[in-house]
Amino acid sequence: MKRKQMVLLISIVSASLIATTISCKKKSDSDSSTSTYASTDCSSLSGVAKIVCLANNFLSTLSSAQQSQVVIALTLANAKRWSNLPCGLSCRNGILFSALTDAQKAAALALIQVASGTVSNEGYEEFQTIRAADDYLGLSNSGYSSGNYVIAFLGTPGTTGKWMLQFGGHHYAQNITYNNSVVTSITPLHEAVEPNGSFTVNGTTYTSPLATELAAMRDMLSTCTSSELSSAKISGTFSDCLMVPGSTTNTFPSTKQGIKVSSLSSAAQTKVMTAIAAWVNDVDPTTAASYLTTYQNELANTYVCYAANSSGTSGSASSFFTTNTDYVRIDGPSVWIEFVCQNGVVISNQIHYHTVMRDHNRDYIGL
Repeated sequence: MKRKQMVLLISIVSASLIATTISCKKKSDSDSSTSTYASTDCSSLSGVAKIVCLANNFLSTLSSAQQSQVVIALTLANAKRWSNLPCGLSCRNGILFSALTDAQKAAALALIQVASGTVSNEGYEEFQTIRAADDYLGLSNSGYSSGNYVIAFLGTPGTTGKWMLQFGGHHYAQNITYNNSVVTSITPLHEAVEPNGSFTVNGTTYTSPLATELAAMRDMLSTCTSSELSSAKISGTFSDCLMVPGSTTNTFPSTKQGIKVSSLSSAAQTKVMTAIAAWVNDVDPTTAASYLTTYQNELANTYVCYAANSSGTSGSASSFFTTNTDYVRIDGPSVWIEFVCQNGVVISNQIHYHTVMRDHNRDYIGL
């Protein structure tokens, strides 16, 4: 089964499960206490109202004990509790997917699908493929599984007040903040993948979930002239993203490096925006459009820099990001995106990719 067919099937199955089982308020075997939430038909809603409705529908499937795992305090310490490590709940908030019934998992995925959007190869599809990649790693290493991914609410979901939706795991971390029905932050966002190409697990073949991001960064640099590449290149070696996932201490550099986007050709400037969009499109389309407008308005004062990539050549996209420590950064007045190549952890004979998107002005906004 091809990946897009698989995603469509998941959506159909999820909708069916939600329609037939949420109203029954399925309880955990370990706790049969009554839920304080009731399921609602969310189909006529849109925007944040629909996300809140789906969040409450998910809560309605949980026992009281499970709800207490999922809904926690909205604090800076909790907001920063995310990681790129396969460490399950020891470094994350919420409840594991492996602890959910099929109906509960379907309700969680229905929420995530609307919150993360349905752009092909992005958003929900990318999240599901990254989870599948962990199942692939789990074939040879028991520490990896799509069941080790989590979902949590920091604060109580509602159309008034502030709350954060967190979902992710080893190679995915999304933190979306809502305040009075407005999306006020879509970062930090972490995406990574191992293996870096096609893989087959449980009878389904997937292509790399970061194929769009890789292609966009390659195109961005290869569109630059040799002179522009020379100005953009910086010294140093990057073994991971500078704004490393899960760190509670790292801060944005005070000085921007590389080449200012306003000095690039119009073609290269367009490629910078295309690269930014590859990360921004991992949220619902209305929110993505708003953030892309902000980042477009700030594009002239945004910088691009890269390190290593010793084989990188103007006009040759495939010559970039081929080996360990190859690195690129987009650093604007707001947006911050890093993409780095690392040696494989489980698949030691190939590189894998780590990425992070942050926002100078909106990370953990108000906390």
